[in-house]
Amino acid sequence: MSLFGKIFGGGGKGGKGPSAQEAIQKLRETEEMLTKKQEFLEKKIEQELQIAKKNGTKNKRAALQALKRKKRYEKQLAQIDGTLSTIEFQREALENANTNTEVLKNMGLAAKAMKSTHEKLDIDKVDELMQDITEQQELAQEISDAISKPVGFGEEFDEDELLAELDELEQEELDKNLLEIGGPESTPLPNVPSTSLPSRPAKKEEDEDDIEDLQRWAMEAM
Repeated sequence: MSLFGKIFGGGGKGGKGPSAQEAIQKLRETEEMLTKKQEFLEKKIEQELQIAKKNGTKNKRAALQALKRKKRYEKQLAQIDGTLSTIEFQREALENANTNTEVLKNMGLAAKAMKSTHEKLDIDKVDELMQDITEQQELAQEISDAISKPVGFGEEFDEDELLAELDELEQEELDKNLLEIGGPESTPLPNVPSTSLPSRPAKKEEDEDDIEDLQRWAMEAM
């Protein structure tokens, strides 16, 4: 049985082939086995090299045999390196193919689900629904505008009259401020005297004195 037959558990023609996951797992196990074989051969090569060095001058025959074994191990190691590269490439290709298969399968399921969903939809009903949504949004906006609009509870005022009255109030306040800034400094008033003023003679007494003086002057003239 070939190596790939062993890897994939090859059976007869009617046998069912392994799944992608099973094949990937088998390839990983083979990579681990070959990696361990590499480490073993590298150790053997190092051992044979040490034997050749040790017997280079003492036992030439033993040194030559060690170098021959070293060459065989190096040849096997090179073969394993090539095999590992091939298996690694095959495993990566299989993993990519498996990923693409899963992606396509899921995309197919999504397409079927979308098709099934769309079959249940009526485009005319969708248009009606969108129109209803638009109308309800417009109605909601109108309600919001009406609620946020200030209400005077039946009291209506002429805005021009209010503005005119406000201008008058501002002008009065401005005039008052100007008088306070540019007017004379306020001085305290004198205190009111506590004593009462002398009373002046009545006007009737003055008239009587004048009449008497006039009469005396008339008598002297005669």
